[in-house]
Amino acid sequence: MTILFATSTSFWVDQFVNGLTTGSLYALIALGYTMVYGVLQMINFAHGEVFMLGSFAGYGAMAAMGGSELDGAMIAVSILVALLAAMTASAATSVALERFAYRPLRNAPRLAPLISAIGASIFLQYLVLDRTSSEAKFYPNVFPDGSFGVEPFEIEYIQAFLIGSSLLMMVFLYLIIQKTKMGRAIRAVAESPSNASLMGVDVNRTIVNVFILGAAMAGVAGVLHGLFFQTIRGSMGFLPGIKAFTAAVLGGIGSVPGAVAGGFFLGMTETVGRELLNTIPGVDLPNQWRDVIAFSLLVLVLLFRPTGIFGEKVAKRA
Repeated sequence: MTILFATSTSFWVDQFVNGLTTGSLYALIALGYTMVYGVLQMINFAHGEVFMLGSFAGYGAMAAMGGSELDGAMIAVSILVALLAAMTASAATSVALERFAYRPLRNAPRLAPLISAIGASIFLQYLVLDRTSSEAKFYPNVFPDGSFGVEPFEIEYIQAFLIGSSLLMMVFLYLIIQKTKMGRAIRAVAESPSNASLMGVDVNRTIVNVFILGAAMAGVAGVLHGLFFQTIRGSMGFLPGIKAFTAAVLGGIGSVPGAVAGGFFLGMTETVGRELLNTIPGVDLPNQWRDVIAFSLLVLVLLFRPTGIFGEKVAKRA
């Protein structure tokens, strides 16, 4: 009985860590969705491809520095360079999208920028698929195998790095939004673009900064995804993008804390939730049911709280 309990505890700890790992990626990508929506009231459905391009840029940087041949301090340097390359590539892509796909439609009906975003998403995805001949690329395995901690509370090195890096980037974004002049401008434009303009805020520049910040988070997520899952391809942005959008809606679209909470909540539900259901006698859900559980959860949350967990309540009309 003691052995069974220890095994069970180790299993659930592993599932909890897996949920945090997946949730960290969802939360980072979801920040881009929620920031753009908070300012422009639009859904940037090309954000999944921004995440994908960041992953490819990070891969290119690591491959140029030697890939799997790296050792010692050069591994840390290569990861840092990959992160910077990914953030730069994702930010540049996002700025181009804002300038050519969204800004001309800023005063158009909401359906127009939505269609433009979907078109941009398809264009970027198939552009990369064409340039890579639809072949997968493989990130170098630079992290040592194994874990640390006291059994059964152990965590793999790559998972600790992924979760820690994600939390660090989220704190960094929070400080920018809350403590800097740029952050005050973003909050002002999100409240009222016209009033912010009257107060001397450059609305166009502020919107560009929103796209840059959200894309930088997605670029970091792209590198972390590649380091953890090893394999990347041109079509990789679709499902994580949809999941991150789901996380943003769960937390309350437009709310930065909501996006983070929604990402972790979704990641935990997909992993721990599925295994909890499998403890029911006669239930044996395969891994594909993670997606079913995730989107079923979205439907339930929207039924009982349409604004999301952290979304503002809509005042009732008399």
